Amino acid sequence: MNRGLGEWDDELEDTAAPAGASGEGGNAPELFYRNVAEFVSNKLAVAYRRQLNAQSGVTWCPQWWKHAEAIGRLEALWRSWEHLRLDGTTGMSIWWRDHADHHMNVLLSADGPFKGCSPDDGHRTKLVPLPCEEPPAGLF
Repeated sequence: MNRGLGEWDDELEDTAAPAGASGEGGNAPELFYRNVAEFVSNKLAVAYRRQLNAQSGVTWCPQWWKHAEAIGRLEALWRSWEHLRLDGTTGMSIWWRDHADHHMNVLLSADGPFKGCSPDDGHRTKLVPLPCEEPPAGLF
């Protein structure tokens, strides 16, 4: 299936690479986390402890995998963490500053992809895609 994942609409496909796989042959370092779900549960959720309350501007969906934007951002966080963890000097600082704080501020935002969801009540809304018109033929 070549289509991207939409909001939870049964388009699920396995996007996680097998442990240790990166398309670089046998030279790639072994992954610490097998997939993005393991990374979110065992690293990110533990490291990013916040008082969740949509009224105060911080929200989360316990079924984050039902949100296409969240999947993309969390996958980027996982892959950047896997790469930067190997830098024993400033890798983790760079990850926090350039990756984690940026993406988590968007994800946890009350107007982010989890708008309408809550940690207590779970996945609630289905946000519609941005409207798009077909570009003129030959433009791209």
